[in-house]
Amino acid sequence: MGDSLSAGYGIRAEQAWPSLLASRLAEKRFDYSVANLSVSGETTAGGRSRLPEALERYRPAIVIIALGANDGLRGLPINQMRENLAAMIDASRTAGAKTLLIGMRLPPNYGPYANDFDASFAALTQQKKTAYLDFLLAPVAADRSLFQSDNLHPTAQAQPRLLDHVWPALLPLLK
Repeated sequence: MGDSLSAGYGIRAEQAWPSLLASRLAEKRFDYSVANLSVSGETTAGGRSRLPEALERYRPAIVIIALGANDGLRGLPINQMRENLAAMIDASRTAGAKTLLIGMRLPPNYGPYANDFDASFAALTQQKKTAYLDFLLAPVAADRSLFQSDNLHPTAQAQPRLLDHVWPALLPLLK
């Protein structure tokens, strides 16, 4: 469950890191499939509303939650975002799935809001005791050549790096 960063905005769907994840799982002979339910522009509220049907339909063993960037960019209340993410973690667990929460960061020009936003992911992870990856874009954030012209969305060339970054946080959930 993610937003445009996981949906593969501006690139072919098969180039996005979740599609690359599906290939890696098959290559390493892990018996999992990937249902990339990421939607460009998605907020945590949207993900929360879509999750129950997805849990029922796919019955996942693992749910990766990579949402929050659009909440932050729109300046939505952090408490609301945290409640939505907590509800998604709880619903996933109730359905029998393990969860991996992937955090986001905002540009420093968002001021104190950015600091509170960033810290909310780690705090939620501690509260819910779930697997966590601090910042999806960490391996590419400092390299502008790995972003499309909008300076928000990673290029196809960045996607393998994103997968390599997610993989160590996901691997313990696969065993």
